[in-house]
Amino acid sequence: MKDSTITDLGKIRIHKKVIASIASIATCEINGVERIGGDLKSGLYDLIGKKGNSAGITVEFDKNDDVIINVPVIIKYGHNLPDVAAKIQENIRISIEKMTDLTIKDIDVDIQSVEKNPETETR
Repeated sequence: MKDSTITDLGKIRIHKKVIASIASIATCEINGVERIGGDLKSGLYDLIGKKGNSAGITVEFDKNDDVIINVPVIIKYGHNLPDVAAKIQENIRISIEKMTDLTIKDIDVDIQSVEKNPETETR
């Protein structure tokens, strides 16, 4: 794992949770994303209204300190799944590289489900 960057004033460390948070926000910006998927914890965040949670996102570093991200998502019904997934990957890559200067190796988008939002459904 990339432990830190050393500057004239000291060390700068970026925690995996920060990278996951950036990935979560970047994912939720994409049209067609219903929410971040994942485990029970991320489902509980949805219940209390915290849609931009990063509970289901995993961040790892390979032996070369490149970042590997796995993002489980729920996609809104009616959207092209490969198109939405590609937009998620691109937005995450741009956001993380811009904000952290880290090198992204892989961004795996795990489409877990497709849901129709009853609030936007016409009768």
